[in-house]
Amino acid sequence: MIQVSHLTKYYGDFLAVNDLSFTIEDGHVYGFLGPNGAGKSTTMNIMTGCLSPTDGTVKIGGFDILEQPEAAKKLIGYLSEQPPLYPNETPQEYLTFVGEAKGLRGKELREEIDSAVQSAGIENVRDRLIGTLSKGYRQRVGIAQALLGKPQVIILDEPTVGLDPIQIIEIRDFIKELGKTHTVILSSHILSEVQAVCEQVLIISKGKLVAFDTPENLEKLLLASNGVTFQVEGGKADAESILAQAEGISGWEIKEADGVCSVTVNLADGQDIKAVCGKLTMAFAAKGLPVFEMRTKKANLEDVFLELTESGAAENMPQDFTESDTESEAGEE
Repeated sequence: MIQVSHLTKYYGDFLAVNDLSFTIEDGHVYGFLGPNGAGKSTTMNIMTGCLSPTDGTVKIGGFDILEQPEAAKKLIGYLSEQPPLYPNETPQEYLTFVGEAKGLRGKELREEIDSAVQSAGIENVRDRLIGTLSKGYRQRVGIAQALLGKPQVIILDEPTVGLDPIQIIEIRDFIKELGKTHTVILSSHILSEVQAVCEQVLIISKGKLVAFDTPENLEKLLLASNGVTFQVEGGKADAESILAQAEGISGWEIKEADGVCSVTVNLADGQDIKAVCGKLTMAFAAKGLPVFEMRTKKANLEDVFLELTESGAAENMPQDFTESDTESEAGEE
């Protein structure tokens, strides 16, 4: 379990993370989303012990990441966006180096490497130079090192950046498998990827948590506001007369061309979409305006993300600040 409590981080006068609190339970795949400058990278650096907060705490399996860093970090496997791989080493040599750095020795080290190699699917390249491997295999090597030491939590930062479609699918399937035995936190700008893989999604904006739920529940929040579009045969004036008397809608837009009206209506809050559409269809028919098409735009995670963050997380940032600054600061600590 990861417990983030009242996490706050200032860079000078700029508030990057603002009293952030959430709890991540064991054994699920979580998506971690936020626009550039929202505080996502800063939060992840604090969670992995690479950066100190101004205030607040992060506990990994009950261990405070600042006060008990050794115990807390043993529970974390981390893949950064650009894994620090050595091109002149083989995966076997690299994993041996990382395993020894994590305190593994002898038989335990060999068994851990064999398990990580098998889990990451790199058995056939374990003795090839990393510099000769494809981007997809290099990402797998990076994930393999994160698995060493049997961590409870795997944190993956943009694991599919630069991969081709086939490699993305392979890594996506691998992350799903990881989620069966680990808690996985996936940070990605590819929203369709998060929607396909993650069971829960956290969205932050301007350093604050603005959503934490399943992708399905987040989509439902926007379903009513997306509206319904009818293609109606008839004139604009007749369509407007019907809409003016309709119940359950908050507004509409009509575009007329070649005797056909494209009528988009927005539902009022709390209205049942099926009931409203049924009544409108009957009203159009009664007026002699046949409806030959009706469609709704189903909300997806991208719609939710834009709706919750559209005010622009970066708009209040100092002009000389970007979240990449957090990485350089983390390296200095």
